[in-house]
Amino acid sequence: MRDERHNRLIRRIRALPGGQLHHVERLLELLESGRPAQHAADGLQEPLRENPGNPRRTKDWPHAPLHRLSRHGTFIVTGGTLHKQHRFQGAERLDLLETALLEVLKEFRWRVEAWAVFSNHYHFVAHAEPGALSVKDVAKTLHGRTAVDLNRLDGAPERAVWHNYWDTELTFQKSYLARLNYVHQNAVKHGLVPVAAQYRWCSAAWFERTATRAQVRTIYSFRTDRVKVRDDYDPI
Repeated sequence: MRDERHNRLIRRIRALPGGQLHHVERLLELLESGRPAQHAADGLQEPLRENPGNPRRTKDWPHAPLHRLSRHGTFIVTGGTLHKQHRFQGAERLDLLETALLEVLKEFRWRVEAWAVFSNHYHFVAHAEPGALSVKDVAKTLHGRTAVDLNRLDGAPERAVWHNYWDTELTFQKSYLARLNYVHQNAVKHGLVPVAAQYRWCSAAWFERTATRAQVRTIYSFRTDRVKVRDDYDPI
């Protein structure tokens, strides 16, 4: 019976699409670490979704949140489109931007803690890991990739998409936690949803799913009305 189950599992794994195998590998790692099966399943990344704007790229969700400052640097970053135009309006283009943001941060060795992308701007809070490239490199690559992909999608080659980005290093724990909450709740601030987790293109739902209840209560208790972030946008 055991050999039969073993063979059946192997056949099922072999039948999976290549893009799903990392989920199996992640689950095995969690189980081998001694975590209970349910906790291991909860620790898995959200299933990847193909980006219709660019099928080569898929959403790669971060691991469980780590709510402390990094000794290598922790930053909040905002980027805005040229003339605040709504270049990323609609689900397809928002998927494109969010996927590229998470992809570039991972490539350049940044651990993202909070993010939100909109039709004309984005925010993220992330920690630099050892060997991380600069915020400038992250923004330059993100803006370049998304401009190329978006312009290909819109049939508008050479069109300027982005205006600039702004970054602030966070060095105080309370300031950092308040900005985490600000980014998680940004869709609510802009009036797009009544509850942050309802907005598909931000970190709130991921955060609530992967953090402990105590972490969620703590982060969401920080006031954001006095947080100074460049955010004079009116996204669709």
